[in-house]
Formats: sequence, C-alpha cells, structure tokens
Amino acid sequence: TLALLVALAGSAGSVYLSTGLGLKACPLCFYQRTAVFLVAAGLLLGLVGGALLSRPTAAWLTVPAAFLGLGVALWHVMLEVNGTLECPTGMFGLGTAPQQSLALFVLLTPCVLWAALREGGAGLGRIGLAAGLGLLGAWLGIKSAPPLPPLPKAPYTDALVTCRPPYKP
Repeated sequence: TLALLVALAGSAGSVYLSTGLGLKACPLCFYQRTAVFLVAAGLLLGLVGGALLSRPTAAWLTVPAAFLGLGVALWHVMLEVNGTLECPTGMFGLGTAPQQSLALFVLLTPCVLWAALREGGAGLGRIGLAAGLGLLGAWLGIKSAPPLPPLPKAPYTDALVTCRPPYKP
C-alpha cells in the first residue's frame, strides 16, 4: 500500500541521516524516527502476518504512531521557527532534518488513515481515539524529553550534526 511505501521511504531516510550524513538524533528526532519505524513495522506485519496480525488490526495500530510522529515533528519545527533550536540540514539540502520529518508525517498520516479506513471497522470514534492516543504519546514524549543544553556563551566550533540551542551574541 501507499502508506507502507511512504513509511519504508521515511525509515530508509532516517537511517541515511545517521549513516550517510553522520547526523546524531536529538531526543525529538529519535521519537520521530521511532514513530516512522513503528508505522513501517506495523504495516509490514499486517502484510505478512497472516494469523498473527490481521491487516485491519495492523492498519489501526499504526494510526497512533503516525499521529505521535506528526505531533512531535510539529513541535520540533516550531522550536526551530521560534529560534529555540538550530537543526542540521537534511537530505539533498532540502530543509532541515526536522522539516523533512514533518513533511514525511504530513504525507504519511493521511495515508495511514486511508489504509485504516479502507481495511474496515472505521468510525469517527475510532479515528478520534487512535489520533488522540498518538497525540497524547507525542505530548508525553515532548514533556519527558531531556532538557535542552544551556545556551552557548561562545560560537560553536564543531559542525552542526545534531539539534542544539543556537548561539546568540
């Protein structure tokens, strides 16, 4: 399905950010990467799981993970926009890694919802519950993330390979 292809592409991109570009995931990046891996794993299990996990169940289990990733990505980009964090450039120089993650989840979340609705058993209550659980997970992840390091007193001398507070003279 399209949701699985998008999730697999996001998972591969996530791995490439670390292994190909040498970036280090900050806690918020890590939560987003985990969410896309959960979506990919859930959809793969539904595809090949047979009696272990039905396709409708697998599709619905991925909805909270997609909303978790979307919520954390929105928060992460907001921290960039308001100047709380500076983050490294993502693949192909197209925005920062968190901005690319947000773009991924903006594409992935509707695909996951569509897959879950197509597989059946859908209702507004189930959609709301699944989305709410994912957004609750995002909020809990944000609240439980380690505190940001203090603002640097001097310009950084090392390369920007992880999200960090920017130097402000």
